[in-house]
Amino acid sequence: MKQFLSGYSAQCYALMRIVAGFLFLWHGAQKLFGIPAPIPGPVPAFITYIAGPIELVGGILIMVGLFTRQVAFLASGLMAAAYWIGHGAKALLPIQNYGELAALYCFVFLFISTQGGGIWSMDGVLPKREG
Repeated sequence: MKQFLSGYSAQCYALMRIVAGFLFLWHGAQKLFGIPAPIPGPVPAFITYIAGPIELVGGILIMVGLFTRQVAFLASGLMAAAYWIGHGAKALLPIQNYGELAALYCFVFLFISTQGGGIWSMDGVLPKREG
């Protein structure tokens, strides 16, 4: 018997990639432009000028599925660093150190980096290069 919704796995994966990229880009927009709301309190410059562009541009690229594997891998590493630098020093468990979002993004992007753009992606419509 066919598993529930298994026929829609490609579409569900594409929706996860699109939504994760869309949500991620707003973290960068907030850091760089204060949109939709400024970050409360002072933010170290390296977070604004390194994490902000990776989140904004990376989120857009993941959302549209362009250079998906490479960008998602970079975003995964950024979120791993964010977890251990910003949250992991406070307490070990994400529920204690408020690092659940960084940990979840880290593993969602790691998964996306292994799967690629999939359907509904720019990677899927661009011609494949030989070699």
